Amino acid sequence: MTLVTVITPCFNEEENIESCVIAVRNLFREKLPDYDYEHIFSDNCSTDATVDKLKLICREDSKVKVLVNSRNIGPFKNMWSALKMSSGKIVIPFLPADLQDPPEVIEQFIRKWENGDLIVYGVRKNRQEKILMKAVRSVYYRLISLLSESEIPKHVGEFLMVDRMVLSTVLELDDEYPYIRGLIAQTGVKSSSVDYQWRKRTNGKSNMTFLKLLDQGINGFVSTTRAPARIALLLGFSISLLTISVAFGIAIYAFVNNVIIEEYLLVSILLFLMLGINLFFLGLIGEYILSIHSQIRKSPRMFIVESINFNKGFKSNLK
Repeated sequence: MTLVTVITPCFNEEENIESCVIAVRNLFREKLPDYDYEHIFSDNCSTDATVDKLKLICREDSKVKVLVNSRNIGPFKNMWSALKMSSGKIVIPFLPADLQDPPEVIEQFIRKWENGDLIVYGVRKNRQEKILMKAVRSVYYRLISLLSESEIPKHVGEFLMVDRMVLSTVLELDDEYPYIRGLIAQTGVKSSSVDYQWRKRTNGKSNMTFLKLLDQGINGFVSTTRAPARIALLLGFSISLLTISVAFGIAIYAFVNNVIIEEYLLVSILLFLMLGINLFFLGLIGEYILSIHSQIRKSPRMFIVESINFNKGFKSNLK
């Protein structure tokens, strides 16, 4: 039987663990009986009863496997750690514990894999969330799809399906902050997509803050495209040229019409304009430098302090 790996990264999800396990179990029993599966929970150093509940489940269900991190390393590194432990021919890098991305879509992923697709993206066509947040996400997805050097479908997250052959090439990379959907897209292999509705969270409180979303969004840009740096260069040159032209124009106008221009006013306008431009583009360039810095300067090693229901060892390459 073909083995499917489903990965659920979790942090303080004690209210959602059991329903997530049951949903995946029922999916394979009822819709995918010809497939075997493993359900890996990668715990990001939870402070509630998440790990205790997972241990109890593991005693009764060998298909549920657990990794416990020594510290919170963020959602992307957490998924990356679990991907390195996965054994399936077919891998789902991310199924949220709160089931906002519906597990029944996995069946559609696998049917498309049977037709030869090595990557199947889950496209969140509809979102049960506030209008403002929905609009912000829409703009972001459109920008990253437009500017990316690889084709990344709009409204796609890590809820997708990838064949082991493709995943193996991606896992060979030593990335300190892996933008997983972008890395998978960069392989350029045959892919398709499945549309679905992203559900509203019903249990517990999301641990994802605006600052965390912003950090992940910026990482997505600097990981998949050089366009912002190129745009900054062109805009900086264009605005500088325009500023110089305006200054010369004012000087010529004053000379021809014998008009006295207060020097402090002209200098102040040009100074603040150039200062704002410089600060903006220095910040943009700084993001790329920080990305390079994180790859070069290694941070303390993260350890898997406990693994349950795994029959093989694990050596972490994460920092």
